[in-house]
Amino acid sequence: MTSLHADEAFLGHYQLSHDPFAPRVPGFKFFPAQRKPVLGQLHHLARYSQLLLVVTGPLGSGKTLLRQALVASTNKQSVQSVVVSARGAGDAAGVLRQVAQALDVSTAEPNAILKQVVQLGLTGQEVYLLVDDAEQLDESALEALLALAAGTPEGRPHVFLFGESSLIADLEQISGDQELFHVIELQPYEEEETREYLAQRLEGAGAGIELFSAQQISDIHESSDGWPGTINQVARDAMIEAMIASRSAVKRPKMGFTMPKKHVLAISAVVVVAVAAAWLIPGRSKAPTTAGAPTEQAQLPLGKPTPNVEFANSGQPTNLPMVGQPVMRGPLAEEAGGISEGDDGVPVEGSSATPPTVTTTAPPAGVPAGQPAAKPTPAPTVATAKPAPVTKPVAPAPVAKPAPAPAAKPAEKPAATVAKAGAAGSSWYASQPTGNFVVQILGTSSEANAQAFVKEQGGEYRYFKKVLNGKPLYVITYGNFSSRAAADSAIKTLPAKVQAGKPWPRTVASVQQELATTR
Repeated sequence: MTSLHADEAFLGHYQLSHDPFAPRVPGFKFFPAQRKPVLGQLHHLARYSQLLLVVTGPLGSGKTLLRQALVASTNKQSVQSVVVSARGAGDAAGVLRQVAQALDVSTAEPNAILKQVVQLGLTGQEVYLLVDDAEQLDESALEALLALAAGTPEGRPHVFLFGESSLIADLEQISGDQELFHVIELQPYEEEETREYLAQRLEGAGAGIELFSAQQISDIHESSDGWPGTINQVARDAMIEAMIASRSAVKRPKMGFTMPKKHVLAISAVVVVAVAAAWLIPGRSKAPTTAGAPTEQAQLPLGKPTPNVEFANSGQPTNLPMVGQPVMRGPLAEEAGGISEGDDGVPVEGSSATPPTVTTTAPPAGVPAGQPAAKPTPAPTVATAKPAPVTKPVAPAPVAKPAPAPAAKPAEKPAATVAKAGAAGSSWYASQPTGNFVVQILGTSSEANAQAFVKEQGGEYRYFKKVLNGKPLYVITYGNFSSRAAADSAIKTLPAKVQAGKPWPRTVASVQQELATTR
């Protein structure tokens, strides 16, 4: 799950009717704090001012929602609103073509458009011309819009530009000393306004502000700088992270299988008896089998050498309780008695499951040397038993050679993780031409969310890490384009859910600058 998608799991967990932090939600109410006074000011200036009106603010400051509220709050019978986007059509021809089409004008020229505005005025209708993403307008488009805003003595449209602050410098250069436009700069929310904004969004989706603690609200405000677009993003991330954390606490990973309790108790009893037998059997030290006939031994190198244990009872095999019992495999064996094994059942080197050294004794008196003696039984290794000195070996009785343990399979090489891709992504941005463009998709305070989104989308999606207000922010981008026009065209081909987040093109140079400040 990523911070971009509020799927049914997210909605169901909090019992929400819709994603409260989506750009457009059902029954959205325009938030009054900081923005309602601006809305009233725009209506007032449209009525009494002859200047082109400019609303500026950074990405996520609420410019688009303010423009939508302006259109929604006008009288549809007396005002015809024409909304134009500068994305992909930032020159004069592109802008005038959109305006002429909306007003049903055959010629996309300022004079022809002004004549239509005058005709509409005679019928009692004013024209509101609203341009979104106005920072992408070039000089020719700005000059054409200033000419429309000036109008003629008979009539003029009310022109509103919504864009980032870089737009102001371009207008000042064209206007010179003339006063041709008026600027309104949007301000961020205060912390109390952030809380009220969150409450309004949650209430619209059927929840309440109690979903966030006071500390969470403070953190959301600090991380977003009070800008509503970033508040939406950070708040959604916080809710998804809390949901994942609560589910992880409830649903713990289960064992692959469960052995009945009576079997576990039986195995535990066998282990206890085996250990007791190893300590209680007499003759743990070296003793002769007959008078003057010392016991001679030979070691069979089975696996890693361990201390030997020998039994002085005339070389006869001792039947230990472990004989004939099934082999335990981890993780059940670990629970039963601390036995550890590899993934394929081979004991781990150095564990208590390492095969013990087998000790054989010379045949007892009266048994011919060529006659095979009874097969000895392997005895468990005892950590405190000292190894007996090895004397000149006597030909041991033939012992069945144990079957070799299956070789452990080499561990599979882990696949490359998204985290490595993200680290490599930072160097990728640094290696690209500064004049190229990438499309910024979203930013999230959780690297796990960024990794999950990049892994899900694949292709040309990458992310880099920046620092915002002393906290990490992981920014996801798409593609690599030689021009802004190519980046704008690519945005139109992205999935609808990705486009809903209003991705936008930015230069590689701006990314490199953020990476440099992060270091």
